[in-house]
Amino acid sequence: MATTHDPRMTENERRARAIYGPGPRRLRWTAEEYYRLAELGFFRNRRVELIEGDIIQMSAVKPHHSIALDLADEAIQAVFGPGYRMRIQQPIDLGRRSQPEPDLAVVAGRARDFTDHPTTALLVVEVSDSSLRRDRTVKVHLYAQAGLADYWIINLVERQLEIHRNPGPDPDRAGRFRYAEVNIVPADGQASPLAKPDAVIAVADLLP
Repeated sequence: MATTHDPRMTENERRARAIYGPGPRRLRWTAEEYYRLAELGFFRNRRVELIEGDIIQMSAVKPHHSIALDLADEAIQAVFGPGYRMRIQQPIDLGRRSQPEPDLAVVAGRARDFTDHPTTALLVVEVSDSSLRRDRTVKVHLYAQAGLADYWIINLVERQLEIHRNPGPDPDRAGRFRYAEVNIVPADGQASPLAKPDAVIAVADLLP
């Protein structure tokens, strides 16, 4: 939001702002407000998530997306085994203004170990078709900012797996975060979760 010292503002704009105030501004929701709205039934029959204060309505789950998610659940569960939870389209608490719901998140522990949404995950996975651009930009920034070390995009459009690691500030964009390492694994390739480096998952097993 611009301030009275913003060099882009004209002198008349500064005077108007000083007299009349900042004018219209974007309303950003908190997690508390978001869950209160859910309790009141505002999101009934809708898939939504809170991202940096914005309530985002997600696309309907198409059959190929659903199949890919089931395949990912089976393959990743087999690698991690007992003692880990596969959270399917459930929230991760990334702070006051972000409660994303990745397609799959791997969390250590049992269901009864938590009384609130987890604040981190060993592996976060998005199954991407119509959401591909957003998963490569908005979600990359969000997950990297939260320090989530292993972020996978199952790219159904180009039939490949995109592995994002080494999160940190983006040196080219102030205030933004990114992953320094991005590896593209083709459909005939293999991948290993960062938390299970000795395990191998065939990318073909993740694609419908």
